[in-house]
Amino acid sequence: MKSLKFAFAVLLATGAGNIANAEPAHPDAQVTPLMTKVLADYPGKEATLITVNYPPGGESPIHRHNAHAFVYVLEGSIVMGLRGGKNVTLMPGETFYEGPADIHTVSRNASATAPAKFLVFLLKHKGAQIVLPAQ
Repeated sequence: MKSLKFAFAVLLATGAGNIANAEPAHPDAQVTPLMTKVLADYPGKEATLITVNYPPGGESPIHRHNAHAFVYVLEGSIVMGLRGGKNVTLMPGETFYEGPADIHTVSRNASATAPAKFLVFLLKHKGAQIVLPAQ
């Protein structure tokens, strides 16, 4: 599969939710699509699962997801923040949530020397873009 246009640029606006056609919007975020599954019990919805890898000091630009995004830190530590909220630093095993209307103002590796990796589960409208640019 081709790399994503934004990982969560994590994850940026590309073609209608097709993660296979996306490319990184920021060279720091390496996004790996794991699966997308239409949810028959929830008409018009699908789930997408990706991993995001940040090199030391890596980050993503300000963005939003037209989805419910559930983050689980696998390795390293990351800093996450939503407009109007406080930034949080997450370690392996910790989680973060962002809703469809949230603006993701901070998404970065907390370390300048070690990589970080996290899993993202997105619940969204079928075919919707994973990530949208925001200001």
